[in-house]
Amino acid sequence: MKKYSNLRPLAFYMMILIMLPFLASCQALKYKPVDAREVSPDPKDRVRKNIEEGRGFRIMGGKKGGTFDFASSNPLWRAALDTIDFMPLVSANYSGGIVITDWYSESGNEDESIKISIRFVSNEIRTDALNIKVFIKNCDQNKNCVINESQGNLRSELRSSILKRAAKYQKEGIDLNKKKNPYNNAQLDDKDGN
Repeated sequence: MKKYSNLRPLAFYMMILIMLPFLASCQALKYKPVDAREVSPDPKDRVRKNIEEGRGFRIMGGKKGGTFDFASSNPLWRAALDTIDFMPLVSANYSGGIVITDWYSESGNEDESIKISIRFVSNEIRTDALNIKVFIKNCDQNKNCVINESQGNLRSELRSSILKRAAKYQKEGIDLNKKKNPYNNAQLDDKDGN
């Protein structure tokens, strides 16, 4: 092993000598004198120009930030869970956009139970953003049960309650953001031309 230990520095230098012509031919590494009067002071313009000239790159397509699946930041999701919080949940999948409750019966009435499924079609707070289904299970004395989808007022009442609560949460979030960031109001005034 000792007889090859002297070859390690030699191999390193040989590798550098082999790669040096390739690095020298790389356009990004060549020095180009630039007049400061020709360069925009805005960083976004400089980045755009560098990318157009092939001297830069963007990671992940140049998107700012990422998509985060935080259910607490979605007022519609929070409102739906808060509206049906008295019912046990079987599944609450934010990324899948669905909430399914377990069978629920009030005051120990085992003969009639209710189950709710809420599918989120959109994150926007509007009436067609929710697909709500209500199932009613009626059982006789022999425990023979019949399950039907309810077409009654409960669906529209649930939808209305969820949308009202979601609008309230969204307004509270906007107001809270304004309080945390005093520059938001100045930016809004600038956009309006005031």
